[in-house]
Amino acid sequence: MTETLYPPVPSPWIARFAPLIPAGGDVLDLACGGGRHARLLTSLGYTVEAVDKDAAALTQVAGSASITTRQADLEGGPWPYYGRAFHGIIVSRYLWRLLFPQIFNCIEEGGILIYETFMEGQQRYGKPSNPAHLLRPGELIELTHKRFTVIAFEQGVFDGDQPHVMQRICVRRGQPLSIPPGC
Repeated sequence: MTETLYPPVPSPWIARFAPLIPAGGDVLDLACGGGRHARLLTSLGYTVEAVDKDAAALTQVAGSASITTRQADLEGGPWPYYGRAFHGIIVSRYLWRLLFPQIFNCIEEGGILIYETFMEGQQRYGKPSNPAHLLRPGELIELTHKRFTVIAFEQGVFDGDQPHVMQRICVRRGQPLSIPPGC
């Protein structure tokens, strides 16, 4: 993992929409890395399941009363959350397309999915450059708009620590909700 791909501070996109997750709910931080979003979510009053393949990265959040860690190979092993439902699921800078059905099935009615990752064009700025790890233009909205209520969607070049070509979406399972000012 490099600092560039996994910055230590929470994503502004995730921080912006995390308050839409039902209050006090259970949240899955999928491919959590060092747990920057797990820490943000617990500070907002959520109970978090932080899962990652990298056991060493999980030690950065292990021991927190509101965070349960799980070391799992999400790409080569069995899906560890069959039968579970979460009030929110966070995915940042991670893409394994075969997991989309499992992710979508684990969101409770009224639950929120906040997803952001790299898309085609990122190759101009660095890693990842493998097409298997880059969304196609509009891919997240195509996958979710029939099953979820789209709250927000963006794609393009975003500046920050360095430019990245990203796609971001926030969706809710079920009917639309009132969006608080500032979201």
